[in-house]
Amino acid sequence: MLRHLLKLIWKRKSRNLMLTLEILLAFVLVFAIAAFAARSWQLYRMPLGFQHASVWAVTIQTGKDEAQKDDEALRGQFRRVLEAMPEVEQAAFTTFAPFQNSDMRSTFQVPGGPTMPASFMEASDEAFSVLGMSLEAGDWYSAADDGAAAGAVVLNRRFAEALFPGPDAVRAAIGKTFITSTSTSAEPERYRVRGLRTILLRLKPDTPRAFEAALQRQLKGVRGNWSYTVAPLNDLRASKHKMDMAPLMVLSVVAAFLLLMVAFGLFGVLWQNTTRRIPEIGLRRAVGANAGDICRQIIAEQFLLSSVAMLAGLALLVQLPLTGALGASLNWPVFFVAAALAMLIIYLLSLLCSLYPGWRASRLSPTDALHYE
Repeated sequence: MLRHLLKLIWKRKSRNLMLTLEILLAFVLVFAIAAFAARSWQLYRMPLGFQHASVWAVTIQTGKDEAQKDDEALRGQFRRVLEAMPEVEQAAFTTFAPFQNSDMRSTFQVPGGPTMPASFMEASDEAFSVLGMSLEAGDWYSAADDGAAAGAVVLNRRFAEALFPGPDAVRAAIGKTFITSTSTSAEPERYRVRGLRTILLRLKPDTPRAFEAALQRQLKGVRGNWSYTVAPLNDLRASKHKMDMAPLMVLSVVAAFLLLMVAFGLFGVLWQNTTRRIPEIGLRRAVGANAGDICRQIIAEQFLLSSVAMLAGLALLVQLPLTGALGASLNWPVFFVAAALAMLIIYLLSLLCSLYPGWRASRLSPTDALHYE
């Protein structure tokens, strides 16, 4: 049966070529959207490494002509005032809050070793406790590290494995030093805190949002000429998810319209091909094929044609994870999920577009089909 279908498709190769290219382009488009969605879901499921529930962020905006300096006394005043409130369990300071569209990046390296671009954040000693972070190895930095020749840092596993490759990269990284790749000195570059403009507060569970009013009054009592934006990390996370998903939603709508156009084109071609093959269908009916056989043949031919187009598309797309052209954005789990979803959608589209032409062909009377002009 398969051999017979391949012969039929090959004999009409000039007609099927454009149809195959159309299916191929539709498959690549659906694959791209599916890969975007699969990678987004993969990132969403990854552990954050910290706890954001019951943590609020207070972003400080100073006056236009007033620079925010690294003032330990002022930070201590903020901390004492805020931690005196019954709802506040602990306060910490960071350059920015998690889930905000803020970033600090640089390229780091072990002297004589590989380089690694990475994002980093400056934070006070209490930030790890406020965010409920757990330590896999080593110690958190503290006041004992103040004034050291090299600034103390805490690395995540991915960064440690990149700079200190080996079976136990996390523990191998403890005590090591690294520098920025642009540094001209053999000594590690020292980072000087220029200002921590975000306060992270761990509040008691189920603290109502109405607490913001009391919090604003306490903050204004320390610096009345500054303004403060208060937001729970849960809200910041939800807002960031919506922002990150917006491009996917737009692309999905565009892809849906394009797939609809492909479906109309595919349906029209199948209708035309079925009409041209009425004598052939009549002959098959005359030699004993029933209506179901005719319908299944039309659908099977379309599925086979779609399979050929998608195999060609997979042969091209598989080069991306093999070469690492898109890095971790298109890893093998994402590739397989995207390929499976794209194939499912194309097969479903092929089925829907071939059902009516197949049914119409199966309803032809053998006598009428053989006398069709």
